Amino acid sequence: MAIDSPVTPPAPKRVNLRRPDVMEAVAAQVVAHYRSEIVNRLRAQGGTISHGDLTIKLAKEFGFCYGVERAIDLAYAARRCFPEPTRIFLLGEIIHNPEVNDQIRNLGIVSVSPKPDDEELTRLQLGPSDVVIIPAFGTEVATRRRIEALGCQTVDTTCGDVMSVWKRVRGYSKDGVTSIIHGKARHEETKATTSQATAYGTGHYLVVFDLAETDEVCRYIEHGGDRNSFLDRFRGAYSPGFDPDIHLVAVGVANQTTMLRGETEEVQRRIRAAMERRYGNPSLPEHFRVFDTICGATQDRQDALEKLLKTPMDLLIVVGGYNSSNTSHLAEMGEKVLPTYFIKNATKMMSAARILHWNQHTAVEEETVDWLPLTRPLTVGITAGASCPNNLIEDTIRRLLELRGLDVIEIVGPGV
Repeated sequence: MAIDSPVTPPAPKRVNLRRPDVMEAVAAQVVAHYRSEIVNRLRAQGGTISHGDLTIKLAKEFGFCYGVERAIDLAYAARRCFPEPTRIFLLGEIIHNPEVNDQIRNLGIVSVSPKPDDEELTRLQLGPSDVVIIPAFGTEVATRRRIEALGCQTVDTTCGDVMSVWKRVRGYSKDGVTSIIHGKARHEETKATTSQATAYGTGHYLVVFDLAETDEVCRYIEHGGDRNSFLDRFRGAYSPGFDPDIHLVAVGVANQTTMLRGETEEVQRRIRAAMERRYGNPSLPEHFRVFDTICGATQDRQDALEKLLKTPMDLLIVVGGYNSSNTSHLAEMGEKVLPTYFIKNATKMMSAARILHWNQHTAVEEETVDWLPLTRPLTVGITAGASCPNNLIEDTIRRLLELRGLDVIEIVGPGV
């Protein structure tokens, strides 16, 4: 008697996720999850409301950017086009916001490691019948190749601005130019970008986090130094086989798209100046390249906050995921000017006497007491990172009003 072979489920049919009928259904679902009527009304009123002795000011630009909206839309569309029992996996998080990632999981989409190892891939038994979503940050070249080699269908939600950086880095690599990347070496986006630099086997990269690290690189470019000490200082932030004596002779600067624009421009300026001092201005094109790879949406939010910070305020609330790079930079900007509280949602405003907020310098959530004055006029600014949905901003506004004993309907109007 013949023994039947295991039946392999059919591979999912490749479909256009952005069909008008799919997008219409997805839009309704996304609006239901993330839209805020209060935020829409406040924007229509210029972003400021005042009632009694409380004024709330919203930054002109905040919340979801186009890249984030696109990534979320594609994740929802994938579930609609590939209904259960088709398995859909997500490499890491779709964006850096816990509430949004919870909603994605509620769709039955399973989060796996951003870079699954052999053990995880064996356990998952990924194959042609499965769908894998690449998040907005992108993924490392080797990870994508492994997923595709297993026959999985991929849904690529990588942000277009991130892919623009990849294009530049690949160009540097092909020309034998080392990529110096302003970013966080352990961030998913930067890992994906550095993998592009080494995708063809000959490229090299070095990641610098801040201006202090940039200055160390500049000193080595100009004067050389102890090679082993340099490599120890930047361990985990350079390509295999990187040699500063060889690979800092010709460099091109790129960046993680969510870094502070002003700092990225200063990184570029300092490295350019070091190369000019080392090799002279006529030879500069042989040793230094740069392209503008700063995300427009990130910059819009930073510019809007910079403008808001020039107006009189008593405190600033920044809403977003604690592991969100662009949100952390907004909090960093606020901290330089006035008391700033970085919260992931409104539940962190425990009372007028207690708030739990993220300290990005110590990487812990800490408590501040008596943070919200109740007996004097108060102006509060609010902004949010590009991965924060409007409903969380609405929750923050409602909670502020509640803590001051005010009625949101009385202030904003009925229907909210």
